[in-house]
Amino acid sequence: MTVTTAPVETDTALSLHGVSKRFGAVQALKDIELDVFVGEVLALVGDNGAGKSTLVKTIAGVYSPDEGDMSFNGESVNVANPAEAQHLGIATVFQDLALCDNLDVVGNLFLGSELKHRWALDEVEMERQSWELLRQLSAKIPSVRIPVASLSGGQRQTVAIARSLLGEPKVVMLDEPTAALGVAQTAEVLNLIERLRERGLGVILVSHNMADVMAVADRVAVLRLGRNNGVFHVSQTSSQDIIAAITGATNNPVSQRAARHTQGEEA
Repeated sequence: MTVTTAPVETDTALSLHGVSKRFGAVQALKDIELDVFVGEVLALVGDNGAGKSTLVKTIAGVYSPDEGDMSFNGESVNVANPAEAQHLGIATVFQDLALCDNLDVVGNLFLGSELKHRWALDEVEMERQSWELLRQLSAKIPSVRIPVASLSGGQRQTVAIARSLLGEPKVVMLDEPTAALGVAQTAEVLNLIERLRERGLGVILVSHNMADVMAVADRVAVLRLGRNNGVFHVSQTSSQDIIAAITGATNNPVSQRAARHTQGEEA
């Protein structure tokens, strides 16, 4: 991981400049510009094939960009793999959650990073830290010693997000966290996302659900065909404007012709 000094922007947690990624003949990302600020939820939206997953995996270190730069906390960084991204302070919760159903909540939270006391696992300390973290997130989990398989979808999502926070990240990326959840479970996860913002984290929320996006996001970045297609402040825009940017409704021959006609009348 290469780090070079750059001018520090105190309110910017993560910045991408001119990031491009190609897979053979397919241009997945082209000249992506993206800023994630401290203590905000940035929704990343776009149609299928827009490049959302590729962008998330590029930030997470799964893919290396062909072009462009990424800066973290004002320093230019080159993340070679997911372990470096996690060490840097970028946590990712993918849609499959990667939980072990046969382990309890404590076992999942500390999987791969277990605490030890002398020659044995420090079960007491791991349980204490698990309860403390879940309380900070206002999580509704009855016990940290029940198997994850017995938890609801919303509770499982909570465990996955809590696990990502053990490394004290600065940026957390959530890939479709409310997919396939019921109304009550979705509300639980959205409340959790608000807790992350209150903790001062930069949150990247990937979602197809516009209601969820408008409920918790501060800004919305739209990708279309692997390119930027607008950044919207939720308080200053409508879901219809965002959907138009996602579908390209503002950039098709019909709308362009209507715009030219309107400009001609004004002239």
